[in-house]
Amino acid sequence: MKAYEKLIAHFKRISRFEHLSAICGWDQAAMMPSGGSDARAEAMAELHVHIHKLLTQPQIFDWLEEASDLDLSVDQQAELREIRRQWELSNILPESLVEAKSLAGAKCEHAWRTQRSENDWSGFAKNWKEVVALSQEEAQVRSEITGLSKYDAMMQLYEPGQSSMVLDTMFDDIKSWLPSLISDVMDKQASENMIAPKGQYSPQTQKKLGVDVMQLLGFDFNHGRLDESIHPFCGGVPSDVRITTRYNPDEFVQSLMGIVHETGHARYEQGLPKAFSGTPAGQARSMGIHESQSLFFEMQIGRNPLFLSHLSRMAQRHFSAENDPVFQAGNFTKIYTRVNRGLIRVDADEVTYPAHIILRYEIERDLINGDIHYQDVPELWDLKMTEYLGLSTKNNFRDGCMQDIHWTDGSFGYFPSYTLGAIYAAQFMAAMCKTVNVNNVIQNGNLSPIFNWLSDNIWSKGSLLKTNELISSATGENINITYFKRHLQNRYL
Repeated sequence: MKAYEKLIAHFKRISRFEHLSAICGWDQAAMMPSGGSDARAEAMAELHVHIHKLLTQPQIFDWLEEASDLDLSVDQQAELREIRRQWELSNILPESLVEAKSLAGAKCEHAWRTQRSENDWSGFAKNWKEVVALSQEEAQVRSEITGLSKYDAMMQLYEPGQSSMVLDTMFDDIKSWLPSLISDVMDKQASENMIAPKGQYSPQTQKKLGVDVMQLLGFDFNHGRLDESIHPFCGGVPSDVRITTRYNPDEFVQSLMGIVHETGHARYEQGLPKAFSGTPAGQARSMGIHESQSLFFEMQIGRNPLFLSHLSRMAQRHFSAENDPVFQAGNFTKIYTRVNRGLIRVDADEVTYPAHIILRYEIERDLINGDIHYQDVPELWDLKMTEYLGLSTKNNFRDGCMQDIHWTDGSFGYFPSYTLGAIYAAQFMAAMCKTVNVNNVIQNGNLSPIFNWLSDNIWSKGSLLKTNELISSATGENINITYFKRHLQNRYL
């Protein structure tokens, strides 16, 4: 067992540096003054290089070969598989490319913060050009080693085992029925009166409400915290989970549901198997599974009318608005299930959201495969936005191709995870309902049976199972898009 034990010790050491990197990333987004950007970029690049060196040390190969002949338990075999996968992914890239991409991404992301608000595509493109070039170089290297297409090779970083061929089939299916569903829902809701929030909702009060909601959702504040950033996210590590949201004093709607979403990510992290903490098998299975948990919290639970009744009462109390019609349960449900075509992905409802993801997937797939040029992106964005949602972004880069943070650091292959997550979440809910009376649980306000099911079937598995094995184990079948379509139709029509 000596080789196996050496591997575990080595990867636990790596995880400690990844811990530091995660907290530095959170600080960069939530706390760091703008003047610290250059120094932080250099420090994080140095840290990424150090982690890369640890992941590519030659003795790992010897340990893997020796451990493969050992009599290991099923879980230990899964651990060895995940260690080998991480080692192979890391060994593909030269150290110089890791450092160059980290520096270029940090520079691009920092400049994007002001360039987006100024609608400055030309300024953004100067930095992004290098990020795209380095990402294409990475994709080429990964493709040559794995035998996959360039985009599929990049996608393995986020969705192990997934392919663009499978995604193309699923997304073509969604595109065949989504436009008519959007139109039908909007026609149905046109006659429904909804009272929009009006007035001032202080960020301090919004945060207090958010904390109460996080407690209802079982967030462990001994191992995490809530902060504010330009772009909401969940970061940190399982023992120290950091989530952020953003507050608009003119309305509370986005920040509150953003907190519900990020709490889903956080509960998954906090629920990962403690016995495998700090090792590859103890990490989240994929970004799609990660998104399935945030979207389970936001869409399957958070926008359920019974849960919204709880939220409406909590919001009334915090905003001292017991008699305000905005906060009545029926109106609250209308607010959070309103469907509108919009330009901004993070503000999109769950019906139009897949269109935003498919648009980005198709562009990044063709960009990384070398079928389009980075300068083509604004025009393609406008064409696809017009086709899928009937909206134009011509010369509106701020609300078009510059609105997301993901491409600034070269996270190509990430976007499909969002809609994969929605598909997984709907399938998990359908399976859960076979053994848990979900509506009764939500109505009673004690959500423990829901969390227990998620813990038993998803969280505690970490990466011990491959993605398709995890889905099959939890639901009794392979990925099935039918549940997602049925969920949208049942809720909105």
